[in-house]
Amino acid sequence: MHETGTLKEKLKLFSYILFPILITQVSMYLMNVFDTIMSGQAGAVDLAGVAIGSSLWVPIFTGVNGILLAITPIIAHLIGAKATDKVAGKVQQAMYLSIALAIIVLIVIAFALDPILEAMDLESGVQHTAKYYLLTLVTGIVPLFIFNTLRCYIDALGQTRISMVIILISLPLNLVFNYIFIFGKLGLPAYGGIGAGIATALTYWLVCFLAIWIVYSVRPFQNDHIFSNWTKPTIKAWIEQLKIGVPIGFAIFFETSIFSAVTLLMSVYSTYTIAAHQAAINFASLLYMIPLSVGMALTIAVGFEVGAKRYNHAKTYSYIGISGGLFIALFAGLILYLFNDVVASLYNSNPEVVALTKQFIFYAIFFQLADAFGAPIQGALRGYKDVNITLMMALISYWFIGLPSGWLLANYTALEPFGYWVGIIIGLSVGAVTLLFRLFHLQKKHV
Repeated sequence: MHETGTLKEKLKLFSYILFPILITQVSMYLMNVFDTIMSGQAGAVDLAGVAIGSSLWVPIFTGVNGILLAITPIIAHLIGAKATDKVAGKVQQAMYLSIALAIIVLIVIAFALDPILEAMDLESGVQHTAKYYLLTLVTGIVPLFIFNTLRCYIDALGQTRISMVIILISLPLNLVFNYIFIFGKLGLPAYGGIGAGIATALTYWLVCFLAIWIVYSVRPFQNDHIFSNWTKPTIKAWIEQLKIGVPIGFAIFFETSIFSAVTLLMSVYSTYTIAAHQAAINFASLLYMIPLSVGMALTIAVGFEVGAKRYNHAKTYSYIGISGGLFIALFAGLILYLFNDVVASLYNSNPEVVALTKQFIFYAIFFQLADAFGAPIQGALRGYKDVNITLMMALISYWFIGLPSGWLLANYTALEPFGYWVGIIIGLSVGAVTLLFRLFHLQKKHV
């Protein structure tokens, strides 16, 4: 990151930060898309099993990862304030915290997985696939959390292309691993959807080792000496990160878990309906990587300017990001509308699943527009280290407004399973509008 004076310079720098983040996020999510698409080719039961497993894993991962994301505004503020001597200690403490969080998640999954799956009304094959997809995937949770911490540090320095390179190296390998373990190649058995969990865990280990090597040996990261003069874990440093990270994590958890809750509520419908819902939500979530990336770039840019107390410049970056996210979302919605048949056919060849998927995609067009408005605003607020209001609004808009309205529409109107998607759209829209007013308030306060 560096200071900019004109709008043109800001657009250039923001694009320089954004596009590598976008490619990285899309590529990371493509791992999940590969899991879903290739599991679907193994059969509808495998697709539904991975759908249930993902619905349990994604809110846990994204919620905890939100805590790790706190290191981005922390480092961005230090860079903006030219306090680079404090960077190494902050990153080291963040790595300690990431390992501790990974261990906690592993313990929770070990004790809670079986009771949760047994409480759901699933076919035996779907339950088996969901369980072992998750158990194999979480063998890579420790390296995944370490990687995400290092990535937040790398991105906070504005070196977002490094994260992009790491993921672009690992993505094709993930595809190869999926092919080997799902379909049984190189003399190995065909594990179906479970093989997708094995492949993803291996990829997590790969990206972690790459990130460690780069931070240790490549400039400018080498100058910060992240892996030298290790400090002991300190509760004070953890609390500083947790004060920012826990609200971010819970806000993200409340948003992502509503999708998982809908998937679980849909367990009363047929396996084909679950599979179609998962296919549509999987592709729509891929599109969500666009506004999410804009939000991550805004956290870096706004955090840098706020750290340097250049509040008018932070405001300009906010508007650049929000308008850009909306423009891209309109284009993405047009693509979904025109090519819904092609998208649906990617996931499964069963005519009934394809027809249902196309109907779900229609609703996905509208809620990805709401996401495109809300995610950049959240990113800008994180740049100000303003996270508590986002947490409250995520809880209210998604769980007190979105999910109940979806349940009512699904159970008391002809919409049935599609009613849940309308509820999601309502929740996302309410949250986005409310957070926009919060951003206006902060900007006015600082100016």
